[in-house]
Amino acid sequence: MSTNEKSEMQSDKTTGVKNFDDFKLAEDILKGAKEAGFKVPSPIQVQAIPVVLSGKDMVGQAHTGTGKTAAFGLPAMSMNIANDEKILVITPTRELATQVSDELYRLGRFAGVRTVTVYGGQSYSRQLKLIEQGAKIIVATPGRLLDLLTSGRLKNFNPSIIILDEADEMLDMGFLEDIKEIFKFMPDERQTLLFSATMPPPIQDLARRILKTPVFVKVAASEATNKDIRQLYYVIDEYERDDAIIRLIDSQDPVKSIIFCRTKKEVDRLSIILTSRGCFAKGLHGDMEQPQREEIIRSFRSGKIDTLVATDVAARGLDIADVSHVFNYHIPFNPESYVHRIGRTGRAGKKGTAITLVTPLEFKDIQRIKKTIGKDIEHSLVPTIQDIQKSQTSKVVEQIKHQSLNENATKILKEMEEEMDLTQIAYKLISVLLNQQSVVGPDKIGIDGAKLERILTQLSNRRGSSNSRNRRSHGGGGGHHGGGRRHGSGSRHGGGNRNHSGSSSKSYNDRSGGRR
Repeated sequence: MSTNEKSEMQSDKTTGVKNFDDFKLAEDILKGAKEAGFKVPSPIQVQAIPVVLSGKDMVGQAHTGTGKTAAFGLPAMSMNIANDEKILVITPTRELATQVSDELYRLGRFAGVRTVTVYGGQSYSRQLKLIEQGAKIIVATPGRLLDLLTSGRLKNFNPSIIILDEADEMLDMGFLEDIKEIFKFMPDERQTLLFSATMPPPIQDLARRILKTPVFVKVAASEATNKDIRQLYYVIDEYERDDAIIRLIDSQDPVKSIIFCRTKKEVDRLSIILTSRGCFAKGLHGDMEQPQREEIIRSFRSGKIDTLVATDVAARGLDIADVSHVFNYHIPFNPESYVHRIGRTGRAGKKGTAITLVTPLEFKDIQRIKKTIGKDIEHSLVPTIQDIQKSQTSKVVEQIKHQSLNENATKILKEMEEEMDLTQIAYKLISVLLNQQSVVGPDKIGIDGAKLERILTQLSNRRGSSNSRNRRSHGGGGGHHGGGRRHGSGSRHGGGNRNHSGSSSKSYNDRSGGRR
């Protein structure tokens, strides 16, 4: 954007807001927020809600998981509660459309707000009937919405507020031209809100087209990372990724977790490995048919599966409140992706843990992310088999202490006492419990602190020596370009990875492997 255009999009930081009462929302909408557990507004809510209530157009730059839906939903519903005007929310995926629709219904239920979700693969007539019957909020994907508008099925549609959610994701999915076409059908008199995690040039151009003198609000990366999320990283060798993930799942014992991979092939492979280890795991990526994707998400949400292995694109906008852990099988390409990924946990006031696997060659990437988000990511060591066994023993002790007595226990004990004394019985029963807690893989996984320091020193010395040679060869001129290809991405697996009995063969990775 030009300097003049940027000056039109000034940040409207609001100070003095301590709770949702300070926003002066409609009473029934405020009740919905409080019933949903909203207490202290998030940074994007503090900045965005007053702007929306003022009736101004707005660009909100914030990641998923920062409270965007409430940031636009609460003030939009508060303003329109007493009239028949409609609110349109456009989202890139069906999953996100459903989640946004459910969230807005939950927040607006005391005000009698009805929502309808509009996306492909469902009945036209049912969706149109729900709109005609007075649904105040329409949450739609671009393809189906444009289809309804161009075919003339959706007539006299004049929403007073239009929200574009995850605009950069719409760009990535090729929906930008559809969005531009949709706005040809929209009324000139409207309030338009655009939310995007990033602001690449095409999104800036879209903002110029559809917004009028917008206010720009932005949540910094340091604010976007939830303080309720504990962030850890483990330094490993490349061939140790599978063993490390399994060992960390054993040690962390997550309630529900998402493992982010870079490629679809990697998702399929890792989900099979985890299933073979007894995890209730499923993969999620863009090559799956929509009904299959929806079924996997339903199973994950209901708890039928507790581990979701997914690509970034597949998990975009996924909003599940009880995800306790996020694992980065590979470090994300950039800080924005890191913030987006770890935002899947630590939601709705709950604590969460984000774990990232890195190799020594990727160490500079984790340092760059730490610098960008302005928060510490703790270095930790992958537990040994002895560490896991010690932890499991403690859990077995607690399980025995709190186990309620079964009415058949007395009968079984008497029968066993005919062959063994009480001490033998106790030892054997405890052994049964401990044997159910199997630990596989090598005893030690990953690189300890002392070895890591030596590796980093060697790498630093090599770079210094290389730079010195370059300066001499170029007569003290500019740097060398085009070398230094980055390592560590989508796996090309040949010859067989380390399996979980401890045997291993190295596999080498590059950043070009596989489509997401």
